Amino acid sequence: MNVPIWTGTSTFAAGATPFGFYDAQADFDTDADKVADFCARRLGYPLVEIELQSGSFYTAFEEAVTTYGNELYAYKVRDNQLTLEGLKTGSGPLNQALITPSFEPIVRLTEMYGAEAGSGGNVPYYSGSFGLTSSIQDYDFETFMSSSKITSSLGTGLAAFGSSGLEVKRVFYQEPLPASAILMDPYNGFGFGGAIAAGIAGVGGFGGGEGFLMMPLNYDLQVIQSIDMNRQVRRSNYSFEIRNTKLRIFPIPNFSGANGGCDGCCERNIWFEYIIRDERIEGSVKKTPTQVTNVSNTPYENPNYDYINSIGRQWIFEYTLAISKEMLGYVRGKYSSIPIPNAEVNLNQGDLLTAATSEKTALLERLRNYFDETSRQALLNRRASEAESKMIELQQVPYTIYIA
Repeated sequence: MNVPIWTGTSTFAAGATPFGFYDAQADFDTDADKVADFCARRLGYPLVEIELQSGSFYTAFEEAVTTYGNELYAYKVRDNQLTLEGLKTGSGPLNQALITPSFEPIVRLTEMYGAEAGSGGNVPYYSGSFGLTSSIQDYDFETFMSSSKITSSLGTGLAAFGSSGLEVKRVFYQEPLPASAILMDPYNGFGFGGAIAAGIAGVGGFGGGEGFLMMPLNYDLQVIQSIDMNRQVRRSNYSFEIRNTKLRIFPIPNFSGANGGCDGCCERNIWFEYIIRDERIEGSVKKTPTQVTNVSNTPYENPNYDYINSIGRQWIFEYTLAISKEMLGYVRGKYSSIPIPNAEVNLNQGDLLTAATSEKTALLERLRNYFDETSRQALLNRRASEAESKMIELQQVPYTIYIA
């Protein structure tokens, strides 16, 4: 059996590793031969022949550095993914970047809440209307969609509603006027007359146009909400319910008799605001190949070995040894025993592979625990605990007594 044996010396040169990730980094070049010698001696050299060559140790060393980087940046991605989503993928590697948490994910979430509440967001709102018919209580929005000529991001006419149709958000009994316009016009009655309108929309006898100079902004927002609720509850002779695409009016419209049976107070049209469901889905999904969308396109690269401190390098040395032990086990596994005169020598393949697996698992667990203990959440919890301990300690300090 002719198996190459470790000679005890090596000279690293660029191209000696399978991928060459770190061949151009000075500290990696310097440490490569030292790591090879370290692993060989830990495996028993020179007392025991080691069936590995320098290239085997270089390969294990490269794999160990890459594994360290993968674990480190996987942890960084987990800790910062919400902040990194939306970042341009071509903005350069983040290996040495200092990342500060951003409110952008919260803003994106509030946009969706705003769209549902009709107070912002990125989902378009549309308005429509249809006429009431005497003695007809039920109306179908499908009929409105089939005759509509609106244009949306999905198309025009019926195609504008996509495959999911519309979703009614609000129903009016007259063409909607922005509540802010009513607020700033003291003569725009709320159905009660100008004096009461001024009391609701302004301060005392002032209308909204003067009141906004005297009251905080949150007061105006509450008044606008009050105006919207007032228009929906108090200004109509009808109530309604919506089930799927059906609108049912209560009571049943009746336009017969004098003045059409209305005495001038019955609305002949129903106005409503709606969104197109497919646009809501499109609004929540932004397709962009040039921005970070998941952990696989977050711009991290292999680590620069020159920047890894002694703590990280020690882990890399130990992991290189575990990989070398595994490689040696596979080599010795080709022959379970070697014949010698009048006997045979059993090789320790099983022991090497078992030890290598156990050591690799323990090293990865130790590294991950270390990263978990230094995560942003763990550090904040530790700081909070320290602050609480300091407060308890300070409470035991007596106050200074001053004597005049």
